[in-house]
Amino acid sequence: MPGQTLSTNLPTTTLLADVTALIARVVIGASFILHGMQKVGMGVDGTAQMFAAMGIPMPQVAAIVAIAIEVGGGVALLIGFALPVAGVALALQMAGAIVFYHLAEGHAFVAPAGEPSFELAAVMGVAALALGFTGARLAVDRWLPWGRQAQSVGA
Repeated sequence: MPGQTLSTNLPTTTLLADVTALIARVVIGASFILHGMQKVGMGVDGTAQMFAAMGIPMPQVAAIVAIAIEVGGGVALLIGFALPVAGVALALQMAGAIVFYHLAEGHAFVAPAGEPSFELAAVMGVAALALGFTGARLAVDRWLPWGRQAQSVGA
């Protein structure tokens, strides 16, 4: 309305929101770590063979990248380190899985029980991306120079 201003002195976050973001980061980060560790268990060559069978291009490179992103990005997301970088990397990893495997195979977003779908990859990627840009108050990043700078500006 003319002449009225919107109050901007509301708290930017609450303890409940911080704890909720932490829990989400731990669950999503742990999920990525576990998926990456499955690939570590198969080894780079085993993972590359699986990727080749799925039609994923450059399977050897894709295996190394997938392991690094899922384990490294999962740990970073879980502890709250370099969150924007981790969130983007994990989201891109899931986008790659959707494009190069799920869509290439004609999988639906949601499929009947027992059939492959890509909803989990989409949810995991979007969750990682969102947490990468919003889940930082109870995080390692808060104790690093970029976290202190954001904190001093009122983030």
